[in-house]
Amino acid sequence: MKTPSLVEHLSVIKDFRQDWKIEHKLTDILLLTICAVICGAEGWDEIEDFGEAKQDFLRSYGDFEAGIPSADTIARVVGMINPKQFQRVFADWMQDCHTVSAGEVIAIDGKTLRGSYDKSRKKGATHMISAFSAANGVVLGQIKTEEKSNEITAIPELLKLLNLHGCLVTIDAMGCQKKIALEIINQGADYLLAVKANQPKLADAFTAHFPMHKVATYEGARTVSRKKAKGAWKPGTTSSATCRIASLTSPTNGQA
Repeated sequence: MKTPSLVEHLSVIKDFRQDWKIEHKLTDILLLTICAVICGAEGWDEIEDFGEAKQDFLRSYGDFEAGIPSADTIARVVGMINPKQFQRVFADWMQDCHTVSAGEVIAIDGKTLRGSYDKSRKKGATHMISAFSAANGVVLGQIKTEEKSNEITAIPELLKLLNLHGCLVTIDAMGCQKKIALEIINQGADYLLAVKANQPKLADAFTAHFPMHKVATYEGARTVSRKKAKGAWKPGTTSSATCRIASLTSPTNGQA
């Protein structure tokens, strides 16, 4: 079965312009913008410059019967589309290009964009939540949040954009939430969530049932000691260990 092209995906995005005012097709403008940004263009003028330099390439995928649109036209038209619809369409295209197979690891993580903080304009730093396909080495979807604390509410929205059936979704301790776990299960996927002090009762239960000395001494376990110093991981005194939980003895019922 042939995978739909990027232009085919973009064709479903609603064009809010009046028909008699349309000179450049919406799919052409979006195709140009995406290709230019992927190639490093920053700003509308650079997107137009990219189009002028790569017309032959662009015409192999789009029409561009009216030539390359001006920077002002690109900015105006892109500003009119529904961002959530574009996000959905782009995520669908990415997943069509990179088939996610059962058992694959999808890592969900949040990062702060460098340079996004602007004190003079009282603008806080921008945070991006991304879904990374470990096997394909690509980001399958992203969602923006203005505050790092908003990751908890943003992660379920990102998960809804993805097809996770049969995959293993990994998230750090901030993602250890019932709503997030339920969304993953509803999609037919499994989850691996870190448990820390933000879930004290759950953390205490793990400590009681799986004490470190049992994990660390289990044959086949891997123990790592490290500490964080000035942003870099270096050998230290904080230890963690991994092994098969099913192999550990539970103090309450004899089997974990």
